Amino acid sequence: MSGPLRVLVVDDDFMVARIHERFVERTDGFEVVGSVRSGREALAAVDELTPDVVLLDVHMPDIDGLEVLRSLRAAGHAVGVVMVTAERDAEVVRSALLGGAQQYLVKPFEYPDLAARLDAVRRSMEVLVGDADQAAIDRAFGAAATTPALPKGLSHETADAVLAALRDQGELSATEAGDATGLARVSARRYLEHFVATGQATVRLQYGSAGRPERRYTRA
Repeated sequence: MSGPLRVLVVDDDFMVARIHERFVERTDGFEVVGSVRSGREALAAVDELTPDVVLLDVHMPDIDGLEVLRSLRAAGHAVGVVMVTAERDAEVVRSALLGGAQQYLVKPFEYPDLAARLDAVRRSMEVLVGDADQAAIDRAFGAAATTPALPKGLSHETADAVLAALRDQGELSATEAGDATGLARVSARRYLEHFVATGQATVRLQYGSAGRPERRYTRA
């Protein structure tokens, strides 16, 4: 694809929408083309602006994000949709998946969380060009037939150890993963963030009484 992917932000909270806009603008290969506050405005904006990607909240004052998603697909819009919401109900998540959402990100989150989802959407779009072979289709659907390639500097042996620690402990912070595997916290976090980006793990923010929230990782 040539040029940045064009993103429409849909959230009824003005301040939250502004944060999402800033996150998008920080991400290479993406630009914000519009921001709206309701479901009906979202449908009109997709028709008018033809974005490549929509960041779509579930709970809005008129029609909810799931209905917006269904309407977009019924109208034949091939826009990539990332659900960005505080809603964790399994039925809602399942409806979003079956309705054609590419990614689902739970609020609150940090910038790397959104950047990873945007990158996943971009990669799925890039591999589906012309006649796609099975490997390209697997990448687009996020179902790698083999172990996902690791970024430079990471090893499969250590990755297996970190994944094993996640499986055994259920949920870990980067510090706890480092303690369990003998890695420095920064190194452990690189592996954990890679697992999140490739769909092998999920992350949530745990807020304490003071200071920055702690990132907690779980096997997907």
